[in-house]
Amino acid sequence: MAKDPISHKQATRLVEAGRRKEWTGAAVNPPVWRASTHLYADSADLSAGRPNEDGHFYYGRRGAPTQWALADALTGMEEGAAGTLLYPSGVSAIANVLLAILRPGDVLLVTDNAYEPTRNIALSLLKSFGVETRFFDPLDPDAYAAAFCDKTRAVMLESPGSLTMEVCDVPLLAGIARDRGAVSVLDNTWACSTGFAALAHGCDISVMSLTKHVGGHSDLMMGSASATARLYPRLRRSAQLMGNVISPDDTALALRGLRTLDVRLRQSTASALHIAAWLSKRPEVARVLCPLLPESPGHDLWQRDFRSGCGLFSFILRGADEAARSRFIDALTLFGIGFSWGGFESLAIPFNPTPMRSVMAWPPAGLGPSDRLGVRLSIGLEDPDDLTGDLDRAFSAMEGA
Repeated sequence: MAKDPISHKQATRLVEAGRRKEWTGAAVNPPVWRASTHLYADSADLSAGRPNEDGHFYYGRRGAPTQWALADALTGMEEGAAGTLLYPSGVSAIANVLLAILRPGDVLLVTDNAYEPTRNIALSLLKSFGVETRFFDPLDPDAYAAAFCDKTRAVMLESPGSLTMEVCDVPLLAGIARDRGAVSVLDNTWACSTGFAALAHGCDISVMSLTKHVGGHSDLMMGSASATARLYPRLRRSAQLMGNVISPDDTALALRGLRTLDVRLRQSTASALHIAAWLSKRPEVARVLCPLLPESPGHDLWQRDFRSGCGLFSFILRGADEAARSRFIDALTLFGIGFSWGGFESLAIPFNPTPMRSVMAWPPAGLGPSDRLGVRLSIGLEDPDDLTGDLDRAFSAMEGA
């Protein structure tokens, strides 16, 4: 690994990250270390113990060079991070982080446009442990500030918001949380640490679903949490108490995906911008929800704070009913119908956020009551002209019934 990687540009750092000679040896990639048991030299070695830090063999639950390499690489991606924990999925990362920083009687503030499983964790798992959740509009800083009380211990942010892509002022919201003594957690899956420096913008913990962009090939499930020096030991202890450990085989896939992350994101972002602009001119579309577009709400904040985008965005159909939207979805041939995103293949899912909102209005301002049904697209690595052709045929099928 280069002696001064911080001076290198992002694409170079992604190639070099985590490739410590003591872990890789002569191999280009960190080998896949499959082991539940780590052996000690003798009784004295066993009695001496090992530091509870990555890089020290102890037992399989604490990982080995494969897992250490990925955690090290992700820590290097997140400016200001003291360390990174790996989890079996993105949802597991969110749940484990919140369980580590909250106690019975605490209040958690959650952005109202959060990923649906985040809401479910707050309203079921955390509620059963005596944690109260209050939802807030991330576009209304005054109401957000007023929602704090002397029991508020953490804030869960997400930008852009799940499904509806609102961009909030993360530095402002994280700063308010810090001033009130609360921990700020950001679900940073949309942009990744390469696209948005969560800790450098004031957050305490950055969570990602590595299933998405880092994996990149729709063949693994994994999550991560990178944290400041104050909170990393707390997350690590909690993760170890709950027995979190990641398969070295899946970890090796994530490391492989990491090497091509920059080039894949560049391509999917360029294609998404092309397709979003094309959709914005379609009469069947009431609004495109894509922060990359200059006319999109939140574009100024995206331009100010983000280094890059990704291939995930949404649009709202104009006056369509459920049957029309289903005809549109079912007519697609290049877009698969499925959850997740960030893979090499394009995906489409229908959505209506109304059941998942507590304080934010839907449809958004400026649209009629019949302009409420949305479609979320994840743009993969296909040719964008082929994808717009597929969408064009789907619009024809929607209107031709």
